[in-house]
Amino acid sequence: MDNQNIRQQLQDAYQNRVAIRVYQDKKIPQEDLDTILDAAWLSPSSIGLEGWRFVVLENAAVKEAIKAVSWGAKSQLDTASHFILLIAEKNARYDSPSVYDSLVRRGISDSKALEARLKQYQIFQESDMEIADDERRLWDWTAKQTYIALGNMMTSAALLGIDSCPIEGFPYGKVNAILAEHGVIDSDKEGIASMLSLGYRLQNPKHPRQRKERKAVISTFN
Repeated sequence: MDNQNIRQQLQDAYQNRVAIRVYQDKKIPQEDLDTILDAAWLSPSSIGLEGWRFVVLENAAVKEAIKAVSWGAKSQLDTASHFILLIAEKNARYDSPSVYDSLVRRGISDSKALEARLKQYQIFQESDMEIADDERRLWDWTAKQTYIALGNMMTSAALLGIDSCPIEGFPYGKVNAILAEHGVIDSDKEGIASMLSLGYRLQNPKHPRQRKERKAVISTFN
């Protein structure tokens, strides 16, 4: 397939993608769902940390509990083929086991090389991002990385003819408490960053999608 065909497929997928809140009673084939989840799994993350998890939520009791408190997810929880929770790690400091493990996972095992890389990450977190001693900012750092995976899942879904909706319309404290109560997360170590519904639209949205003019958001600085 040449680039012209790929460009057209991408344009068609992006033009067709809108936030869908009510879905048909139709299940996504497992192979398509696996491809969408692989897009999240294989997404890039800052310093290669992969400080995330992606939970396909199928438990009816947890769904009902989340729906009861989440104004932005009610119809999706009722109708979506699949519902995904994007979970972000807490306290991913340069000296945490998860950062160390991420280096070993990528084949860095020499003690001097590990020490040098961890020192580099210390400078990055302390001086560049100024997050090393702030638990909330450390979580914000890992949480925003999940949005790379979120975008990749939505694009992959659109290319497969599958609709989606990213969801932030819920009280984070209450949903984290629900997930902890049911053993979905360890709230000392992680928290929910966002949700994603997937399925096939029941109908097109009432209002057409609007965007700012392209030239208002894209420019070149010479």
